Amino acid sequence: MLALGAIGLFLPILPTTPFVLVAAACFAGTPALHAHVLKIPFVNAYITNYKTGAGLPRKTVAISLSFLWVTLTASALVSRKLWLALLLAAIGTAVTIHIVIMSRPRARCKEKPAVEGCM
Repeated sequence: MLALGAIGLFLPILPTTPFVLVAAACFAGTPALHAHVLKIPFVNAYITNYKTGAGLPRKTVAISLSFLWVTLTASALVSRKLWLALLLAAIGTAVTIHIVIMSRPRARCKEKPAVEGCM
């Protein structure tokens, strides 16, 4: 699962966050393995932000959306098929909406910004 999450960094259609969270949940049964996985800064940031409801930093959102749209645009141009370009645009729009919604802090962080992990 963790490998699929890492692959999701480079393939905009494959979601990263769910695979990283599932991998962390699978490793939670083995404390030593769970601690080892949380030592990976990339994974730790995802897990911490998810658990605390802190959302995503703007820089992460900007990089993710830029990479998403550059990759989808390049794919559409290479394919030269209108139906595929329209499909990629629809997928890109859905993923953009998902990222924007997930990037917002949850209610707990809005009400109590001093809570650990809230930005």
